[in-house]
Amino acid sequence: MTSFAPDSIVLNRKLPLWYQVSQSLRASILGRRPQDPLRLPTEEQLAEHYGVSVLTMRQALKELEDEGLITRRRRRGTFIEPDARRGAPVRLLGSVDAIVAQQSGMATELLDHGRRPVPAEVAEHFPDLDEVAVYHRLRSDEKSGEPTNHARNYVRPELAARIDLDDLVRWPMTKVLRDVVGADISRITDTVEARLADPETARLLRVPLLSPILHYTGVTYDAAGRVLDAAVIHYRGDRFSFTVTLEAT
Repeated sequence: MTSFAPDSIVLNRKLPLWYQVSQSLRASILGRRPQDPLRLPTEEQLAEHYGVSVLTMRQALKELEDEGLITRRRRRGTFIEPDARRGAPVRLLGSVDAIVAQQSGMATELLDHGRRPVPAEVAEHFPDLDEVAVYHRLRSDEKSGEPTNHARNYVRPELAARIDLDDLVRWPMTKVLRDVVGADISRITDTVEARLADPETARLLRVPLLSPILHYTGVTYDAAGRVLDAAVIHYRGDRFSFTVTLEAT
């Protein structure tokens, strides 16, 4: 049986290796195509692929198993759960692959796109621009069809010119910019706050007006400190939580 081929990553030695590997593998699993195989490579093959120890690989796989994304069968191997729940808690731990993983694995509908004047809520991030490319998407649970979040990405026009809309239905913007467009992503700054659902969010997420939501802003920078993308996402408050892990050094 052919096994599933995960993406490669460059590991950051300042973060737990098992966590980075689990998040990269999670992104690959949730972004897989229906025709891709369900069987994962062996622990040894995965450890060699990521350049980590087998012990680290086992810890990463246990995280995915606890989440319900994979099943480990003695003497048969490790398999992706085709009906795995996709609405897992969002965890912020400083890795671009973690951001990609958390945004992957949902049914995505592109609601609107086009060039617009820079809106006031992200104007501070684009002081050199009059217009940005805006992409508005709705994400839903693949199994139940229940909407989970809606997002607007504000992207520099020169990058947007190289974006294929089909890729935005399959992949998060972060992955499209990094792996398809080839943007030099250096860091992402995340801000999360509690808000009340406005009329648009209530309608799209099918929640009562003024019900609690999580308002997320993610700003993506290149190595020169220039903003490439500003994402504004509204999450249903009853579907997501955020966990921040601080490493003691």
